[in-house]
Amino acid sequence: MSEPRTVDAAVERVIELEAELESAGEASTQGEALAFTRARLHEWIDTVCAVVVSAGQGRVTLIHDNGHQSGIASNELPFILSRPARFDIRNSK
Repeated sequence: MSEPRTVDAAVERVIELEAELESAGEASTQGEALAFTRARLHEWIDTVCAVVVSAGQGRVTLIHDNGHQSGIASNELPFILSRPARFDIRNSK
């Protein structure tokens, strides 16, 4: 699990960035609020029917079963979702 100070610092930075854009941010870091948010995220993820991983762009695009797209910019997630290259399989073209 992440260090509390690291999480707190990340939350503060996001809230500050939102304020700079004159947009309010809401943080859920523990207890019922975090449990609620995580449960809703799991429900939302369950609507994904396709994923486009663009590691070079630092982006993952989720395609939902209703046809909508959701983009996630992350320098970590695309690499987590990428499969390792395999050189032991020949292309049958």
